[in-house]
Amino acid sequence: MICNPILRGFNPDPSIVRVGEDYYIATSTFEWFPGVQIHHSRDLANWELVTRPLNRPSQLDMIGNPDSGGVWAPCLSHCDGVFYLVYTDVKQWTGTRHKITHNYLVTAPDIHGPWSDPIYLDSSGFDASLFHDRNGRKWYLSMIWDHRADKNQFAGTLLQEYDPQGKTLVGPRKNIFLGSELKLTEGPHLYQKDGYYYLLTAEGGTSYDHAVTMARSTAIDGPYEIDPNNPFISSRYAPQAPLQKAGHASLVETADSQWYAVHLCGRPIEVASSDKALSPENGHSSAQRALAPEQRRRCILGRETAIQKLDWPDGDWPRLAHGGRTPALNIESSAQSTPQNHTLRTDFDSPSLNINFQSLRRPIEKSWLDLESRPGWLRLYGQEPSTSTFRQSLIARRIQSFDTETSTAIEFSPNSFKQLAGLIAYYDTANHYFLHLTHDEENGRHLRILKYDAGVYSEFVPAEPSLPQSGIVYLRVSIKMATLQFSYSLDQVSWREVGPAYDSTILSDDYNTLGFTGAFVGLSAQDLSGQGLPADFDWFHYREK
Repeated sequence: MICNPILRGFNPDPSIVRVGEDYYIATSTFEWFPGVQIHHSRDLANWELVTRPLNRPSQLDMIGNPDSGGVWAPCLSHCDGVFYLVYTDVKQWTGTRHKITHNYLVTAPDIHGPWSDPIYLDSSGFDASLFHDRNGRKWYLSMIWDHRADKNQFAGTLLQEYDPQGKTLVGPRKNIFLGSELKLTEGPHLYQKDGYYYLLTAEGGTSYDHAVTMARSTAIDGPYEIDPNNPFISSRYAPQAPLQKAGHASLVETADSQWYAVHLCGRPIEVASSDKALSPENGHSSAQRALAPEQRRRCILGRETAIQKLDWPDGDWPRLAHGGRTPALNIESSAQSTPQNHTLRTDFDSPSLNINFQSLRRPIEKSWLDLESRPGWLRLYGQEPSTSTFRQSLIARRIQSFDTETSTAIEFSPNSFKQLAGLIAYYDTANHYFLHLTHDEENGRHLRILKYDAGVYSEFVPAEPSLPQSGIVYLRVSIKMATLQFSYSLDQVSWREVGPAYDSTILSDDYNTLGFTGAFVGLSAQDLSGQGLPADFDWFHYREK
């Protein structure tokens, strides 16, 4: 039995490939660095994060990229002993009809690299992919973005040949598929079977109307006919299904000719009919605080990856093996999913960080993160605030369970209110919570909670006395479903809650404005004076209950 999701917590837009007995899935990472997560499995049930290939600025320079910009929808493929990875680096996507979407290709002889410097392909749209035809030719696909005010922005699917010797696109560019009545056509992938080219696309938008559409043609450039049962995977007609937002899929054939689809999904929790986070103090009226039903479903773990088994008779259309089009939570298989628990304890004794950690927009460098100056400790030099899209001193990991507890031990001696360091629960620059040590004239060294809620700034200052002016302070954040609670300790035995029980669902795609990432928890150091005061962390413990 395979239990879904197979990749939990912010692993969207899956692209799957089989190489011999090995399966690999690449997923989007957006503004988090290194770019593109790749998981490995031998049985399709149990997966391990093994690499992130875009690990240097020559491949991915995201300084200044907006929230939910960066790496969109990678496509991982393999042909003649070479791995190919196509990805989009999105520089602009909100506030204008234009999108800045640069598409690149990197290659490697092994999944662990070394991965090449990027080959620029085009900037016509996003969700680009590469198809290796059985006749030896290679074809590039991408959705087409149309900025014109009187046109459909999701304008179709681009097809153009790729020349691997010249490392460039060649020949005519053709729009081969305008999409179905579901609209918002993106995420194209091509497959060959029984004399047909099958074109898989995502449609309906990447929320609760998301869907997987299939079309086919006997010629690669069309015309393509749409599956009469379109869409063939979707949760849009089953609002109570445990896996929602089903869409953006990729197919794989096993060695024994079985077919599977991996797809994006979300697992929403229900919030109250009025949003406690939208308070009168922040200028929201009671009418604004009333939520429509679709606004009460929030996926606090972000968009995840699930798998479905397919029936695909010769010359026919693929169908979910369990029937219908709604994705199943459990899939019959000879393999058995082991219970997922991503608990992580790290004491920073290694010269490198655990693979689960990522930074925002840029690689980790000794200028802002140091594991050598104080052995057994991680040192962060304070830089820009948590609202910055440039140079934050922050490392974090995904939240992958509905019930987690994360703690750390910090030594930090600020001498100014401009110096802050501590434990952060982060979605993006406009939505996060930050429990931190700081200093001011009245309280000396003390704790505060910084909150950004839909871009609105607020603070909580505890009423208890100031902390000792030096020494270790232990910080903790517990997140259970829709509730987030901070606490602290001076001895790691007696813990005291700090602040109210906050709303964890502001750390989700479904809150306030459209976003594509997921909730993270991590360590942050900020020095708004520009002096770079360091904060030392003895350990980091993320625990799933």
